[in-house]
Parts: sequence; C-alpha cells; structure tokens
Amino acid sequence: MSVEMVELSVKTAEPVRPAGVLQQNRVFLDFFWDIAKPEQEVRLKAVEDLIQYLKKSDQADELDYTFKRLVDGLAHTREAARPGFSLALGQVLSAFEDVSLQTVLDRIKEKHNLQTVKKKLFRNAMFGNLFGVLAIHQSSRLPKEPQVVLGCVKLLQSLSQRKQHLKELPTKTMMDILNEIPEDVFEEVLLSALQTELEAAFSTPEQLQLLLVALRRFPQTLKPKKLKKLLGCSTIINADNIPKLLDVLKMAARSVKKECVLPSVVLDLLKLSLKEDSFQLFWDNAIINGMLKEAAGPAHYLSFRLLGSALPLLSAEQLQEVLSGEVMVQYGEHVVAAQKPDRFKLAPEMDVFVSDFLQECQDADKQLIVMVRFSALTNKGYPVVPSVWRVVQHLQPAAVEQYVAWLKNTFLQPQIDKLLDFSTRKQKDNPAAKEQKDDSVFRLRKWIISRLCAIIDNHLVKKSEDLIMDVARFVFFHAFFGTKKASADIPETKGKLSVPLDDKIRAVLVNSFFGLLLSMHHLPLAEDSPEGVAVSQKRALGVTADGTMWIYHLVQYAQSLLSQPKHAQSSQPFSPEQSQAWDSMLESVANLKKKAKKGPSAESSAFQQLFLLVGMHLFKAPEELLDIMKDLQSCMDKQQEEPEWVEVMVDILLSLLSQPSRHIRQVCRTVFSSICPNVTAAALTAILDVLDPERDDEDDAAVVVTDDNKTQKKNTNEEDDEEDEDMEKSDGSDDDSDEGEEDEAMEEDDAEDDEDEEDDEEEVGPVDQNFRIKMMKILQNQNAMTTAGTEGDGSSDEEMDDDAMLQLDKGLAELFSEQKKKAQAKKDEKTKMQKEKALVRDFKIKVLDLLEVFVARQAGSPLVLGLVEPLLTIIDRGMSSDSDQQEQDFLRRAADIFRNQLCRSKVYCKTVGDREGELHDLLEKLMTKSQKLSDSSVCLYYFSASLYVVKVLRGAPAAEAKEDPTADGAAGSDLKFMGSLDVDRVSKIFIEALNSFMGRRKSPLSAQMFTDLFTRFPGLCVKMLDAAVQHITSGVRVHQQGQACVLVLRAMQSREVQQLLSGAAWTELCGQVSGQLTASLEKVGETESKVVKEKVVKTLELCQFLVKNVKQQKLSVDLEPLQSVLQSLTSAIAFKKTGKLEDTYWAVVKHLGVIKPKVEKIKPEKKADPKELLKKKKGFLPESKKRRKRDIPILEPAAAAAAAEQAALRGKPAAGTGHWKKKHDKKPKQKRPADGAAAAAASPNPAKKSKTTTTSESNSAMKKKPKQKK
Repeated sequence: MSVEMVELSVKTAEPVRPAGVLQQNRVFLDFFWDIAKPEQEVRLKAVEDLIQYLKKSDQADELDYTFKRLVDGLAHTREAARPGFSLALGQVLSAFEDVSLQTVLDRIKEKHNLQTVKKKLFRNAMFGNLFGVLAIHQSSRLPKEPQVVLGCVKLLQSLSQRKQHLKELPTKTMMDILNEIPEDVFEEVLLSALQTELEAAFSTPEQLQLLLVALRRFPQTLKPKKLKKLLGCSTIINADNIPKLLDVLKMAARSVKKECVLPSVVLDLLKLSLKEDSFQLFWDNAIINGMLKEAAGPAHYLSFRLLGSALPLLSAEQLQEVLSGEVMVQYGEHVVAAQKPDRFKLAPEMDVFVSDFLQECQDADKQLIVMVRFSALTNKGYPVVPSVWRVVQHLQPAAVEQYVAWLKNTFLQPQIDKLLDFSTRKQKDNPAAKEQKDDSVFRLRKWIISRLCAIIDNHLVKKSEDLIMDVARFVFFHAFFGTKKASADIPETKGKLSVPLDDKIRAVLVNSFFGLLLSMHHLPLAEDSPEGVAVSQKRALGVTADGTMWIYHLVQYAQSLLSQPKHAQSSQPFSPEQSQAWDSMLESVANLKKKAKKGPSAESSAFQQLFLLVGMHLFKAPEELLDIMKDLQSCMDKQQEEPEWVEVMVDILLSLLSQPSRHIRQVCRTVFSSICPNVTAAALTAILDVLDPERDDEDDAAVVVTDDNKTQKKNTNEEDDEEDEDMEKSDGSDDDSDEGEEDEAMEEDDAEDDEDEEDDEEEVGPVDQNFRIKMMKILQNQNAMTTAGTEGDGSSDEEMDDDAMLQLDKGLAELFSEQKKKAQAKKDEKTKMQKEKALVRDFKIKVLDLLEVFVARQAGSPLVLGLVEPLLTIIDRGMSSDSDQQEQDFLRRAADIFRNQLCRSKVYCKTVGDREGELHDLLEKLMTKSQKLSDSSVCLYYFSASLYVVKVLRGAPAAEAKEDPTADGAAGSDLKFMGSLDVDRVSKIFIEALNSFMGRRKSPLSAQMFTDLFTRFPGLCVKMLDAAVQHITSGVRVHQQGQACVLVLRAMQSREVQQLLSGAAWTELCGQVSGQLTASLEKVGETESKVVKEKVVKTLELCQFLVKNVKQQKLSVDLEPLQSVLQSLTSAIAFKKTGKLEDTYWAVVKHLGVIKPKVEKIKPEKKADPKELLKKKKGFLPESKKRRKRDIPILEPAAAAAAAEQAALRGKPAAGTGHWKKKHDKKPKQKRPADGAAAAAASPNPAKKSKTTTTSESNSAMKKKPKQKK
C-alpha cells in the first residue's frame, strides 16, 4: 500500500512532458551516457557525435535539453564524468554561438547554488561551478562578452575561499582567463574586480602568480605607477620585497613537496627578474641567502630545480656565475648524500634539465660552459656526475672537441683549487683525510679517463675520426709512454704533467685503453646512418672510412713512438727479444695485407686482428705474450706446409683466452670461426681436455689461467664482461662518488671489522689438539712455578703473584697469536682456492665459445660426433654437484650448446663412412648409462643424444637429400629407409630400455622420451609396438600400465605407422590391443583410487581410438569381450554426472551402440530446517527486542480490576499507574499463559486480549527453544 502511494505522489509531482523526439530518439539520449563514461576515447567520440547530431537536427527543444543535461552533469558524483560534461558544454557553446554565455552562466549558478544546496552535495556543487567556468572558458568566446568575464571571475573568487576542496584551481582558472582576454577588457572590467587579489599578491603563491600573469599580459595597464598604487612599490623584485618573496617561495616549495615539480610562480619570478634586470639581486638574496639557508629539503630542491630550469634563460656570463656558485655546491652535497639507500635523488631530474637544454641550445659556447661546470663539481676530486653521462650526445661537434680538450688539459694539469670542489661535513671531520690532495688528483684523473672512453663508446655522440684517434692516442701514450722531449710529430709530447703519473693511475690507463680498444672494435662508420644503410647490407664495424682497422692505426702510432726514443720514453722498455717479436708482428701483418689485396677474405682479416691485438698486449704483459707471439708467427709460416698448424693455433687461442680481456675473447672467437674448416680431431681434443671435469685436479691439464696481479684483478671489470656503460655507471656514479661516504664511514667500518674479527674468534669449531696440548703445558708450568713458590714461603695461599700472572699472560698471548695466524692462513688459503676455482670456471666459459662456434659452423662434420660424450659428462657432473652461480651459468651454457645447437640442429653428419660399428656401440653405451642414472633431467640429455646418434646413422634418403638437404623428419616418400642403421640391434636396445621403464618402480626414463622416439622414427616404432602393447597389462605399476596405453595410442595415431602397418598387420595389431585392453579392464576392481582412475582414463582413450578405427575401416576384430567388460565397468567405479572419466567412457560405448541415458532433473523439495527457523536475520531486531507502544488501551472496569490484581501479585503497577520497565518485563512474560487465560476469561473483548497473549507466548517459546536444545 505504501509503495503505491509513493508512485502516485511521484506521478502527480512530475509535469506532463509533451510527446516529442526526446521520448522517441534513444540515440540522442545515449550521447549523455557515453559522456559520463570513464574511457576518454568514448567521451571524445560522444562529444563529437553530439555536436554533429545537434547541427543536423536543428531543434530548439533538443538543444535546450542538451544544455540542461550538460549543466547538471558538471556536478556529477563520478569524478571522471565531470571533465567530460565540461568539455562537451564548452564544445557545444563553441559550435552554437547564438546561445548567450550569460544565459549558460546563470543556469550554472542557479543549478549549483552554494547557498541552497544540501550539505551532502556541497562539494559536488563547488566542482560544478568550477567546471562550468572552465567550459565557458574553453568555448573561446569569453573576449566577446566582457560581462560574462566579470561574472566568471567573481564566481571563481567565491570558490577560491574553499581551498580544502578546490585548492588553487580557481586561481589557475583566473590566470587562464587573463591569458585569453584583451587588455582593454582587463582594464575596463577586471582590474577593479581583481584589485583585492592584486593587492594581496605577496600573501600566497597563487595570488603572486596572478599578478605576474597580469604583468606579463597587460604591461601598459599595470605600469610602475599603478603597481606603486597597488603594492606600494613600482617593481616586484627589490630589496624591500625580498623577505616577502622568500615567504612565498617557501610556501610554494612546501606545496609541491609530493609532486616533485618546480612551481610555475618561481619560474615566472625568475623571468621577471631577468626582465627587470634584477636577476643578481633575486638569485643572491632570495635563493642563496634565503632558500639555501633553510634545512635540507623542499627549499633546497626548489633551488636545484630552478637552477635546471634557468639554463635556457641565462646568458653565457650568467651561466658561468650561477654554475660556479653556492647552489651548485649544495647540489653536489645532495648528490653525494643521496647515494645512500632510501634517499630522495634529484639527480635524474637535473639530467633531464641539462639534456633538454643541450638539445634545444645551438650555441656551442653555452653548451661547453654547462658541461665544463658540471664536470668541475667534484667531491674530493671526483665529479658528482657519472662518467657515462649521456647528455654529451646532444653537444654540437665543436662543443665536443672543446670539451675533450678541456678534459685532456685537466688531466695533464689538475688544479683542484680551480674546480668547484667540496667535502661533506663528515669528510671534513675525518682525520684520515690528510692526504686529500694526492688522492683527489688520482680520483679526478680516473674519472677523466673514464669520461673520455665513454665519449668514444657512445655512438650517438657527434664526433669525427680525428677526435676518436686523438683520444685513443692520448690514452695509449700516457698508459705506456712518457715525454722525454717535445716533438712536433708527436702532439702528446707537448703536454706537460703538473703532477707525475704514478703506478695506480697507469693501471687505470692501461685497463681503460684496452676497454677503449674494444669500443673502437665495434665502432660504426661516422657517416653511416640507419636511413642510409640498406636493411640487407651489413654495416662495417671497427674500421675507418678508408676501410683500415682502428687497431692498425694505433699499432702504427705505437711504432712511431718506439722509433723515436729521444722524444717518447716507454714506461716498460722492450727487451731485444720483445722488440724482435714486435717487428715480426708488423712484418706478418704487412704480408697479410698484401695477401688481402689479391683477394680479401675473412680469414686474412681475422688473423690480422689477432696479430695486432697480441702486439698491443705486448705493452701490457710482454713476458706472458712473448711465447704466444712466437708460436703465432711460426704457425702462420707453417700454415701451408704442415697440417699440425691448426693444433698450434688452437693452443694459442686457449692461451689467449686465459687473459682477462673481452676484446681478446671476441677476436679469438672470430679467428677460430675462420679456421673451423681446418680443425682436426687433435685440435678438438685439446679444447675438450680443457672442459673435461675429470682433469680439473690434474697439474698437466690444458688450463693455463693467469691472475696477473691483484690490481689487475680488481680492475678487470673494464676489460672483461663489464666493459660497457654499466661499468662506467657503477664506476662513476655509484662506486667512486660513494667513496666520500666510504671515507666518512671509515672509522665505523673499522670498528665493525674489529667486531667481526672478534665474532670470528668466538665461533665454535673443532679444537686443535696441538693447541690444547700447548695450552696445557703453559698452565702446568705456571702451576709448578706457583707451587714451588708457595712451598718456599710456607704460605697456604693459592693465588699467583704479579710476576707469575704476567708470565702466564705472556705465554697465553703468544699461543693465541700463533693460533690466530694459523687460522688466518687457512682462511687465506681457502679464499685463494675459491678465486682460482672462479678463474678456471670463467676460463672454461670462454672456451665454450670455441665449441659453440665449431658446432654452429661445422655441424655436418664427423668430428662433431666426438663432442657428444664430453658434453654429457660435463652436464652429468654439473647436475650432480652443488654449484654456485658461476658454475650454473657454465652448466646452462653447455646444456644449451648440446641440446639446442647439436641435437636439434637441422644440419648433421649424413656420411657415417666406416664408423657404423662405433656409433652403434656409442648408442648402446648411452642407453645403458641412461637407465642407471638417478636424475631424470640428466637422463633426458642422454636420451636426446641417443636420438641424435640414431638420426646420424639413418641419414637422409637420396630423394629427400636432393629436395631438402636439411630435412630432419620422416616425411620422405620411402618410410622404410633406415640408411646405415642396424634396425634389429637398435630396436633391441630401445626395447630393453622400454622394458626397464615399465618394469622398474623408479626409472629415470619417461613416457615422453619414447613418444619422441616413436614420432621421429616410425620404423623403430613399428618394431617396438608389440613390446609396448604387452606392457598394457604387464607394467609393474598401475602408472606404467597407463603410460603404455599412452605410447600405444600415440603410435597408432601416427600416419607413418599406419602406412607401414597397412593391411593384415594393422588388423592383427588391433586384435592384440583389443585383447590387452580387455584384460586390463577386467583387473579393475571396486576402487576409488586416483591413480587407478587415471589409468582407466588412459585405457578408455585408447579404447575410443581402437573402436572408432575398427568401425570406420570395418576390420575383422572381435570387440564383444571388450564391450562386455566396458558394460561391467560402471559397477566397479562409481561414475559422477560429469568428468573426464565419465565423458570418455560414454564416448567409447557410443561407438558400440550404447547411448548415455538421460537423467531427468528433479528439484528436491526443500524441507523447513528447524535451525533455519531459529536463525535470526542479520541486521534486523527480533520481535522480542522491538520497543512496544506506550499507549495501552483503557480496559473496561472488570478487565481493569483483574489487571490491577495481577499486577499487585507480581509487584508491578497496573496499566494505567506507571511505565513498564524493560528489565522487569522479561521474566514475567514466561509465566503469562495462565494469567493471560484468566484475563481473557474476564475480558468482554477476548479477541484483542488473546492477540497480545499469543504474541507473548510465541516470544517466550522462541527464547526457550535454544535453551532446551542446549
């Protein structure tokens, strides 16, 4: 009844709308739904379609309805919908200019009136007003209607007081309006309206920015006289206003603490200072002496961001001054302090500022100033910017050349005083930093070398070949030579070193040079561009424009230095023997170049690289590489005469791989790739001997690993696998810029080390028996001396005197010191062994490069067959041992070469020759070993190797070889072709393996292995099929029986197998399988075992294929025994309504003519559960808890008397004499039935009384039932 009344009231309240297009056109109404959707694409499409629709229809009621819906939507409860309605309203206003903006503004004020709106919708109404003004502003019609401008501004002024919701949005909207309107409108309409905001410009950042926008847009209106009238001063930035501006800047910094951006008002102030020629005043007083005096935090970050944003606005002189001031020093301290974890880092933002400036600025002088000043910001000599700073790629070529020249001059004559060097507070307090100057020079030079190499390594830097060669010559000269006398032919001798180079910096130079050599090896041609090079054309790397290798130019330069000993002096002069090796290298390279002119070849180029690289390494380690150079020379001389030259060359490559150089590693790979066709079995054996895990402990192993020296080992990350930008980044921005912090924490680290040593001493371990005996001797001797002394004195006191105590302490101290030295020696020995083991493993990983190249280049060579067993041994040994990350990488690499590049290669050896017996023995050996393994993953590799050997023995049919020489499957016309494979012997081997898999409870073999065998070699599958069929019933476990069904199913599904077993053989096979399936299903008893059900599923899948095939081909196979077993299967296993087992069963019997019975779905009648009746509804009060009405009806006199009498008996007032209390009302209700009956008998109106009585009875019963149940 109440619902009907509500509906009636709604219908009467709503005015009757005339039937029109609005009620008929659903498309039109859907536009407004789409505008409110969160997807931006949907909203934009709806706005566009709505405008097109309104233009086509041209109906006034639809346009009016559109404005009504859009204005209502401005205060939508969904935040994503408000911008959509605002955009739509702005676009509609722009499209229909005949609609007055004042009308729309009045409608917005009326709909979203803040005075009349409900409190709950107050926030939405504020946003409705704001988005309404934004829509009017977006219509681009505001300048045409000045009064609407005034109305919008006044509305925004009223909204700006609600900052808890809208924040600075109203003020920003006013700025947007100011940016759009002309100056006359501002002067006539808005100036008086905005006078309050303009006068309070120094109150908040928003109001100050409003004034700055007005100054920029209307300079003729806001002249100095007007400003003096408004603010009391004719300029914004002056000495009197600095304190006010400083307060505003602090507020602005705090307001963007979470956003991490530069407030626009700050940048506007900077621009105004440049315009008013007061930049120096603003920068010195407001920023340096103002913001930077605050505690580190938002005020400092604002200053740093302002510095980055100011770069494009400043002149060269201003850049020089600003980037040499206090802001840069504070920024450097922030960068150093921010290296600690969980610290805010502003350096990435500064990188963006500098990168954008360099990209947009075309003035090379300004670019150079910025690069030099940031590079000169140093912490104890080390620049805070990383050595691989990528912003250098935006420099103009002239700026790059000048920057490189500055780096070289700074390296030669480091003047720390002229740099912007700083030290943190902890570094200043650290007493260990006395030798700061020398250490600073080393740190600065180390960074400069890394910076120069990074410039060459970065392919995006615009640099000429002359610049590249200039840097390479500079690094090479100072790494290995020194100036004896200046020479015009050698520009590097003209530079004078203010601080001599020591061994530490020379070690850095040496490693950096060979890293630079690797970068030049991969350097593309300067004129090559991605657009200019064809896709199919291979880009030339490591050569100059004339085709000469970079390393050859450097060798020529080195020769010129060696030939002028009066001007250039080598830091490690060559011995006569080494000089002879150098000269022979030059001669060999010259011969190779002559040979290449006749006919260029990859082999000639590779050998040139090898000679040149070994020659350059003579400067680094002449003693070690002298023998290699001699062997290489003799190897080249005997290349055409003796076949053993390849073995010598492989030994040379192995020796070179022991050097910690990534460049040598790549060149060795290239050289070996060129000599792969000439590799012999002995040469391959030399490589495999290095990788043999059984020879690791032998002294005569082929592994020769050099751990040059400790300093070289520390710095190999620039030469080895870390020689790229990540190395530079870690060197520059992480490691070295953290050295200041490491110095700060030096004392703490030392204290922690001392504590660690004490903890190590306290570790519980096995007690050395000799140590125990020596300690007992000391104690016994001291005890004897004490006893003798006490006997002589006649004293009974057992305490030792001071001399005895000192003697005991001295003995114990010597003993413990000796024991500590022994423990440290053991620890050092263990560390040394671990390092040696890591070096050997790293060397083996490099040697795998040669093996990978050989497998890829010579996959069809018979020598590849000799790699199978060694690689399996490596995998087996690696899988069975606990290994660290390095060994896992080695194992993963070896396994990838074996399985993916050897076994799965489409190119393989197809000419076995006289090795048939050897390969059959290898196959038998592999299969025998695979059955004895304990690890299934290793067994998989052995089985893959067996299939590879079978593939090699089978070869390829003649027809297949002509059409597709790389074919690997059995898709040829002749399926019976087996090549050199002994089918009977191989079938016997695999049948034994199959029997082992089916007959052992724990076997490393798996069904997938045999499935692969059946798929790849159908001929062997036919031979093994009978054995697989027998295992359907003879498998040792239920699981194996199911796997046998899977194998037989996969074999019978193969088209190749069906072709090989066509006719009577196929019919006979089907009969055998049918018998085995019948016997297998007969064994299934009543069970709920999951394993048994899985086996039954696999059996039924085979049954399904068998029955379907027999029925389709109409084979003479008796299926009645199988059918009868299938019919009795439902009694053994309880079937569910659905499931894989049930579905497969009914799919099988369907082929036998049995249809699954349909089960009628009968909904069971729900019986009322007494528990549910007693269960209370959540969220509702029970009847007994509800408050009753206080008004009790007046009873007739007889009934009133009876009620008063009962109330007196209970000790309660009668109905009319007082209020019923809830607490005292509960207990009497349980005893009310008898009283209620009496009252009902005495009452002339029993109906009402019985009703109340029944209610009380039901309530009491509801309360009693749970208690009775308990």
